[in-house]
Amino acid sequence: MYKYIQSFKNCLNLQKLLNMYLKDFEIRWSDVDANRHLANSAYINFMSHTRVAFFDEHNFSLANLAKYDISPVIFYEHVFYFKEAFLGMPIRVGLEIKGFSEDGMFFQIEHNFYDQKGNNLANCELLGAWINLKTRSLTPIPEHLLKELNNFPKSKDYKLLTKEDTRKFGKRPINLY
Repeated sequence: MYKYIQSFKNCLNLQKLLNMYLKDFEIRWSDVDANRHLANSAYINFMSHTRVAFFDEHNFSLANLAKYDISPVIFYEHVFYFKEAFLGMPIRVGLEIKGFSEDGMFFQIEHNFYDQKGNNLANCELLGAWINLKTRSLTPIPEHLLKELNNFPKSKDYKLLTKEDTRKFGKRPINLY
């Protein structure tokens, strides 16, 4: 137990040093695939869990957002895998804010996965926005929540996002019929 508490204290100190939000996990049986390493879907789940915890700690809990009928939606997640992670292995998932649009509608987040020695196992860049749950359309966030964004820890390469940033890959839907 002492080792876990010490690891948690070190994690808090590291977060302050790196200006990065960190969350610890242990890889469970249900997180591995047929190759006996961390499954692609588990990476996505760990990142989602990390974002929810981060937002909860920064006044953006799902309960608080429900008051305004808004919720986050993800446009893309680009994941790059560097090293394998295995069953029972402790991992640490980092979160850095890479950008927000002026009205707070769009956000960009970078996640990094680390082993207990600090080796970078994977990296993910994602782009998302806020959606109005009644109209099902993208929406800026309420003014008082927009002010909260200023308190979010930002990456060294943080930038103000524009609508062009959301279209940088030029992907458009191609309908079957």
